[in-house]
Amino acid sequence: MIGGARRPREDGPEPVPPSHQGCAIDSVRVHLPAQCAGPRAELRDRHEGGHHLHHLVWRLGPGVRVCSSAVLGGGIGPRTWILNAQVPGGYPRLDPDRHLAEIAAAEGLTGPGAGLMTAAEVAAYTTGHDGGVTATVTTGLGVRGWAAAPETAAPELAASRTAAPEFAAPDTAAREFPAPDTAAPGTESRTPHRPGTVNIVVGLPVALSDAALVNAVATATEAKVQALLDAGLDCSGTPTDAVCIAAPEPGPDGGEPFAGPRSPWGARIARAVHTAVLAGARPARDLS
Repeated sequence: MIGGARRPREDGPEPVPPSHQGCAIDSVRVHLPAQCAGPRAELRDRHEGGHHLHHLVWRLGPGVRVCSSAVLGGGIGPRTWILNAQVPGGYPRLDPDRHLAEIAAAEGLTGPGAGLMTAAEVAAYTTGHDGGVTATVTTGLGVRGWAAAPETAAPELAASRTAAPEFAAPDTAAREFPAPDTAAPGTESRTPHRPGTVNIVVGLPVALSDAALVNAVATATEAKVQALLDAGLDCSGTPTDAVCIAAPEPGPDGGEPFAGPRSPWGARIARAVHTAVLAGARPARDLS
């Protein structure tokens, strides 16, 4: 068992026992993937609740801002770490933010951080590099679809899933609302659901303004969709995709003002994300 995790600063997540709700973390080992300069992701593995799982950790340190849609620590602000954690299919918990905080505490991560979660195999992460930008992607496409899809679930069912869409399904950590050719709400589907989440973490060597950080999320999302189409997939992603953009805190100049796909840094983000998503999407397509 891993214990004795240091207490984070007041602006970080509250430490919680790693054995909370029976999800004991009884081993963690480290593997260091080859990467370019910049914040280095560590591929870690752990045993939790009888499952052998992986997670990626970025130890950013001070002076880094993150803009993200992460379930833990989302939004824009200083972050000292990012965590992308694999969970088993049939994820039983309804407190993913607390669970991510437990894993962070077991890793000794302190201060404010951003936590992502997926049922895809995190050890199969892919990367893309372009002009100092690094994109690291975990790709699960078992529940892929189009963003603008017809509403097929009852409003109350949709609301319950929206509250924690990646964690509410009984047999996977991410499940899309039934498509028109699947079982109707309240009936059993004959198609097995597979994990589906595309998590994207982008690191930049330059500071971005607030507007550029938001623009960078949009650029990364556009590049993801382009890569999925280039891989021969008829989808824009999955219902639970997430993006994190990490960049140095801006100085008096306020940082780079633009990160759209035709700006210098936005173009690099787009190419790095496209490379990483395409590399992950091709195997996912072949397994579908």
